Amino acid sequence: QVQLEESGGGLVQAGDSLRLSCVAPRRTYRTYVMGWFRQAPGKEREFVAVISWSGGNTLYTDSVKGRFTISRDNAKNTMYLQMDSLKPEDTAVYYCAANSRFTVTAADYDYWGQGSQVTVSS
Repeated sequence: QVQLEESGGGLVQAGDSLRLSCVAPRRTYRTYVMGWFRQAPGKEREFVAVISWSGGNTLYTDSVKGRFTISRDNAKNTMYLQMDSLKPEDTAVYYCAANSRFTVTAADYDYWGQGSQVTVSS
């Protein structure tokens, strides 16, 4: 069982920045595609960003393009989501996830973190 550990959420004001981190076990981390998803109250979980195992390919949902940056440091078995120019509509629980394919579909992901709350006040 792959355990993903997230950190970095919090309460910020609109326009501020936050960085989320996700750590995975060394023995599996480098072979996995990693993604970020989020779920706002009363809404379905939605795709935010995905990064290939090498870090060479990334994809973002339209609403975060130009504001969020996904990256990974394979030496530290850690993935990041740098979130800039945050908006109130970014408020959600953010989840990191891992699987073997480059996909934006939550159901395709095998392993998930516990979630990290991000709240953006106006």
